[in-house]
Amino acid sequence: MTDHDQRQPTAHPGASPRVILALALVCGAAVGNVYFPQALSPLIASGLHVSPDAAAGVVTATQFGYAAGICLLVPLGDRLPYRPLLVTLLTLTGLGLFAASAAPGLVPLVVASALVGVTTVAAPLAGPLAAGLVSEERRGVTGGTLLSGSLAGMLLSRTVGGALGDLLGWRAPYVLAAVLSLAVAALSARLLPRTSPPSSQGCVALLAEPLRLLRTEPGLRRSCLYQALVFAGFSAVWTGVALLLTGPAYGMGAGAVGLLALVNAVTMVCTPVAGRQVDRRGPDAVNRVCFLVVGASAAVLALGGLGGVAGMTALVVGTLLLDVGMQSGMVANTVRIQALRAEVRSRLTTAYMTCAYLGGAVGSWLGTRAYGRFGWPGVCALVAALTAVALARHRGATRRTAARFRRTAAPGSGAAGPTMAARAAATSREETS
Repeated sequence: MTDHDQRQPTAHPGASPRVILALALVCGAAVGNVYFPQALSPLIASGLHVSPDAAAGVVTATQFGYAAGICLLVPLGDRLPYRPLLVTLLTLTGLGLFAASAAPGLVPLVVASALVGVTTVAAPLAGPLAAGLVSEERRGVTGGTLLSGSLAGMLLSRTVGGALGDLLGWRAPYVLAAVLSLAVAALSARLLPRTSPPSSQGCVALLAEPLRLLRTEPGLRRSCLYQALVFAGFSAVWTGVALLLTGPAYGMGAGAVGLLALVNAVTMVCTPVAGRQVDRRGPDAVNRVCFLVVGASAAVLALGGLGGVAGMTALVVGTLLLDVGMQSGMVANTVRIQALRAEVRSRLTTAYMTCAYLGGAVGSWLGTRAYGRFGWPGVCALVAALTAVALARHRGATRRTAARFRRTAAPGSGAAGPTMAARAAATSREETS
């Protein structure tokens, strides 16, 4: 498939700050729907009289649905106008959340959660829209604003969801999220400008393109593997920590999970720093450091099983390290895939995010099983094992890349190191093995 028939979307270099802020709100509201159930699984278990393992299936269903939505719906952003697409998805999400809040049992709740996951994919659609609304020199700032909105939604949704669930029961956070989604849909219908779709290709061709890119772009496959493994560990921890904090070691309520997540708001400050390091040193160097940080977090988190002040301190420090490592690694991976082929960036993003959230869904499932069989140490061991696999793959890839640089470097060059373009080119030529 080629992209010769693509049309450039209508650019709006003078897009007002309130439009960008509205898109950041869209990102936060949509991403929050994926994460607030993590703080509610113990309340769902007691409210529906099911086991904690069974209740954690709600989290897994939401994440699997989100991965499916990214795969099936995000590519349509290249074919359909953004404003009606975003408004429709946000409206469907709100209705799905209302259905989840009224679920009479676990099975209807899991089904509704999966459907919510499928439709709450506004954040990956907002990025390409924002890039077309601003001039090139503002795209970095705009992207940072949207990422901050997504991170805020991730963190605040756990905090508010856990606190509200403790106060009014597990159904209340679903009602609040539904109202927020419908309100953001109305705001988007009012504020977002009209745009023309950038492609005239058929929907079937657009949906097939991410799979083709996965086959033909080794750099994309590597980034997908890195993020899937690290995000699996991330999801396993945040699914398991709800069981740990509400269990006998701490005896806390679901609100404690949200407060623990709120501590990690510092991640929003770290991601711009990671971006600058990627620009200076390249994504491979940042990935390496991130893997080491995530591995260290597993060791620190293991002390969280002790309980008391020492255990809570370990959980705070460990989850902070985990969040910083995961989010900073996402910055590096995103830069790597965006350097591959500019004309298909939205579909590269579709493939990347689909793999990442499939990894997260599998991680939630594995984390629940590890906790049920081995307790909290089993979850920490799972994170360490996933990180070790990612680091081993990274070492092999960077050795091959370094060998290519040595073969192709000009004799007597005074350059301090390979440029970002050279790194991207080497990544794109990576061996498929």
